[in-house]
Amino acid sequence: MCALPSPPCAQRPPACTRTSKNSCAVLTSRSNGSCSNDFGRLLGANLRILRNIILQDDTEFIKVWSKTSKSLIAYESGRIYFDNYRCCYSSLLPEPEQLYELPKTPKTEKIEDALLCQSPLDNVLPNASEQKSCLLALTAHNWLYRLSADTGRMLQRVYLSSRFKFRSLGWDSSQETFYVKSIQSKQTTLERQAGVDNNILMRVAIFQVFPLELVGMLEINKKVFGKTAVDVLLSQGVLAVSHSSKHVKLYSFEYIVNKFRIEELALGQQCELNGGKGIVGEAPYGIPVNIHIHECPPVLFEMSYFENGVQIGGHPWHYIYTPNHKRHRGTHHICSITDGALATNGVQDMKCDSLEADWIFFHPDDSGRIVHAGPSAINVLKIMAETGCDWKYKIVTDFSITAARDNSAPQVIVTSSGRTVKRRFQLLDDDPAQETFRMVKYEDELDLLAVIDITHTEDEGQAHLRLHNNKRGILMKRIPLKEPWDVTYSHEVYFDRDTIIHTVQEKNNTFCCHVYKMKRRPSDEP
Repeated sequence: MCALPSPPCAQRPPACTRTSKNSCAVLTSRSNGSCSNDFGRLLGANLRILRNIILQDDTEFIKVWSKTSKSLIAYESGRIYFDNYRCCYSSLLPEPEQLYELPKTPKTEKIEDALLCQSPLDNVLPNASEQKSCLLALTAHNWLYRLSADTGRMLQRVYLSSRFKFRSLGWDSSQETFYVKSIQSKQTTLERQAGVDNNILMRVAIFQVFPLELVGMLEINKKVFGKTAVDVLLSQGVLAVSHSSKHVKLYSFEYIVNKFRIEELALGQQCELNGGKGIVGEAPYGIPVNIHIHECPPVLFEMSYFENGVQIGGHPWHYIYTPNHKRHRGTHHICSITDGALATNGVQDMKCDSLEADWIFFHPDDSGRIVHAGPSAINVLKIMAETGCDWKYKIVTDFSITAARDNSAPQVIVTSSGRTVKRRFQLLDDDPAQETFRMVKYEDELDLLAVIDITHTEDEGQAHLRLHNNKRGILMKRIPLKEPWDVTYSHEVYFDRDTIIHTVQEKNNTFCCHVYKMKRRPSDEP
């Protein structure tokens, strides 16, 4: 197939000179061939058109599909997964349709965790199967499968270990590097009887994707990282080790690989290492430890915290934590990662009187802002340099979103006999009778904040998905969800372009997925 040239009368202007923002004008120019040949600009223009359509008054979201499951339901990038990732449905169509269903397997071979890999756009790989999107699936019997994201066909499989039980997957750098983590190793009865200490906390295998290549396998040894070490994760090239003393230490993973990797390994190659011999990634040999950390690496950063761990982000770099003392419960401290200095107005405290705690996180839109959300308010905060002092920072409110509250309830009540009675308690911030915020998410392609609010009518909770302008917080649209919202069960809501996915745990430990699609209401005019 070849591309047809544009007609001479429809010469394409440079993309950067187009100023029209009217949806109809843009679509008309596209049909005439007067559009940019830059895919990124064209996609951006299409998404702006979609955003304008979604926010129009005559656009609504209609529930088009529901499906129940006996296990957790997962969603990512237009794919809905049921039955431990065995069944996959596409949500990109007007109604979800099944993409594939894998053969049934015993529980000892079920998929425990999975990551969806999108196809790389920046390079062309020699093998066509490696260029397409795939699902990385970790099974209960220690196999890592690479499956076609569209058909479920097996593309590659890697055996991890016959000794350690691997349970979870995680991204180090999204769509580039991921890790597979084992469960914590516990002392066996024979080791206890023999008086042998088991100092290996867990094993971690690290891979690169597109193509799938092994970086290495390492052990977290308590003799090296401390007897109180209880967990580990890898993120953005940093190895974070958590301790039972509510302490976290960060290490450079690049430094660890360069200093402690004794041999580079390739999947499928013959290997003799640590007294064993076999093929890397094949059963029963698996992947041997080729990163031996025999001494503690330099600590990049360490911090004690009270609860919820430590978050790092923002522009410039800051971290958020709760100091390890009871008097700081419920507060969030924002400090510079350079010198640990607390920012001016850096202690954020909503003083929530509620059953559910407030939550805080760095905004995922790369603006460096912070989102602090609670039952009755959502504050979007900015990190700014102090006037005349570039190395000191302050926290200012960019905008706030507040829930509708009825504060007209009298604090003093007069009885029929004329006696005054003072209210002995205040309503909770998440009282069922009041509008309450439950979730805050960011739709990056449409640049909208998606907020779930809950109100109660009679005995049922009613959920709405609110769409707010990401720059100023203005409410642009409020979309009702048809199914009742029971706060005693877990819920998850995804807003993805023209689709809303609501997964909910229901009675008898069953799960249900509801899908909404964007529709235009018919005009009343003849």
